[in-house]
Amino acid sequence: MAWAGVFQAVNTVALLLWLILVLAPRWPGVIGQLRIAGAGGLSLFYVVLVATALTVGFGGRPGPAPDFTTIAGVRAIFASDGGVVTGWTHYLALDLFAGLWIAEDSDARRINRFVQAPVLALTFLAGPAGLFVHLAMTRGFGLGRKRSAA
Repeated sequence: MAWAGVFQAVNTVALLLWLILVLAPRWPGVIGQLRIAGAGGLSLFYVVLVATALTVGFGGRPGPAPDFTTIAGVRAIFASDGGVVTGWTHYLALDLFAGLWIAEDSDARRINRFVQAPVLALTFLAGPAGLFVHLAMTRGFGLGRKRSAA
């Protein structure tokens, strides 16, 4: 398998999904569709990659079960191009899911899209950092409090 091509394709899809999230109008249902097609699609592709690794392996033959209990075991997982692409797909899927949640929560709080954009960009580039900034802004500093149903 041409792992460099798969890596490029996954990155391109993720970038397009993020551009849609940040730039496109958020009509009703848009985030839900992105959640299913985008984060769900990347997650499904991740499952296929993991199943491939466990059945035929990244080098054409199945390897030993992954060892997540030691640094050497985790390093071994990322020792092949297939392992890197699988791990990267994992990050892309979860970061997109976090970005979708941030956008949805920000919209519910009526936070301006210009304020959302840098937080979403940070989430795209460094997932947990963007999530932390969003939580600090909305929960810590109370930006855009949700209106209670009275």
